[in-house]
This record gives sequence, structure tokens and C-alpha cells, in this order.
Amino acid sequence: MKKFFVLTDIEGAAGVDSFTQTRPDDGFPERLEEAKKLLAKEVNACVEGIRSIYPDAHIDVWDGHGPGGLHREDITGANYLREGQPYKSIEGYDAMLFVGQHAMAGTFHAPLNHTYSSKSIAYYKLNGVFIGEFGARALIAGVQGVPTIFLSGDDKAALEAKIFIPDIEIAVVKQGKGIEAAVHLDGAEACALIRDGAAKAVSRLSEFAPFTAFQAPYELEIGFLDTQNPDTIQGPDTEWINGQTVRIRKPNILDYPFI
Repeated sequence: MKKFFVLTDIEGAAGVDSFTQTRPDDGFPERLEEAKKLLAKEVNACVEGIRSIYPDAHIDVWDGHGPGGLHREDITGANYLREGQPYKSIEGYDAMLFVGQHAMAGTFHAPLNHTYSSKSIAYYKLNGVFIGEFGARALIAGVQGVPTIFLSGDDKAALEAKIFIPDIEIAVVKQGKGIEAAVHLDGAEACALIRDGAAKAVSRLSEFAPFTAFQAPYELEIGFLDTQNPDTIQGPDTEWINGQTVRIRKPNILDYPFI
């Protein structure tokens, strides 16, 4: 039986182009609830695409949006996961797929670009290379022997994915035009594209290799938007370059708690 892991975020879903749709503490919780429904439809379309090729597959869906991007009851045909970082324990899965992905912080014309935190992080660099959530988590899967085969999201997230994994299947559901600005596909059209893309990805399973382009030891540099208290990140493997920049060295990518 094939096993697939679907990693989700909300900023890349069609119809989502404002941070008020992603952050409940911005004062518009109803907008986040509407966005969750949009994302759920796209996730279910991905699951349907997988099952069109592998009807009996085991599929886990992880709700990867910080304050929550899905409701368990809205997901059909897959197991809903929320707590912890289950993508760090996926050895034995056949592949990982991304749904609702956004581009890394600083990406030109990417509508909701950020890296892990839309309020505090300026950038991540891994071994000297700018990296976002997609690249970091594709690597985390790769060192466990799991290939990343599919991404849906905005056009800039798709380009980012292809930088790291050129042959990845993509489904572009909106075109970024600037910060909080995008031209979206209709929801039904977006879901059809995701369904077809996920089916193509799993049908090409034998063509993909795990992403392992970054080699140990790892050095993660985090740039913050504002000056930080150095006590928040400390340890023998940690070096503060200045008040807004820290470097953390680890022998294993799985040891970083914040990627």
C-alpha cells in the first residue's frame, strides 16, 4: 500500500491574498474561517487526485498553518494531523505533496510571501542559500528518503519549488501581482488543476528522487525584522552576528526546532 504525506499551508490557496485571511489576531477571524474552507477544497482535490491513481493509498494531511488552516471535519479521504511536526517522522512514506504553499520572505510580487513568521522573520539562509518553508521541508523529507513530488500555490511559490526540484509537478492557482495582490483562478478551476496535478505527480512516482542537495553539517542563518533578545536562542552551536542575525549550526537538519 502506498503512503503519502500532504503538507498544507493557507497563504497559497486560491482566493487568499490578504494577511487578514491568515491571522486571527488581525481582528477578522471570519476571514480566516472562509479561507479554511477554500483550502479544504483544494486539499480534498489533492487527495482525490492521489486516489485516482492509488485508490487504497494511506494519506495523511498535516495542517501546517500556524494558527490552524483546516478543520478536521472538512477533510475527506485522508487522516487529519495537527499537533507537532509529523513531517520530521515520515520515513517509509512514498512521497510528500504541498498544498496551499506560498513563496519565501522577500520574493518579488509574491502576494503573501514570508518564511515561517509573517511578522518577525526577514529571511532564512541554509548553508549560505536563501531558503523558505518549501525548500527546508523538502530537505527534511529528503534526508528521510522521501521525495517531494507536487506543489500547489501561487506562481512565485511554484518557481521557488522548481529552483530546488526542477521536475516537480505544480498547480498554479493564482498569479502574484504584489504584496496582498493576486489574480486568482475560480475555486472549481483551481481544484480541478490540483486534482490533475496530484494524479500526474503520483503516476510519475518512480521518476522522483529525494531532495538532498544540502549536505551536513548545516548552518542556518536567521535574519529578523527587529532587534532580538539573544537569550531567546542560545547554545554552544549558536552565534549572534548582530541584534537581528543569528547563526545556528547542527549536524542533522531534523535537530532544528523551528523549520
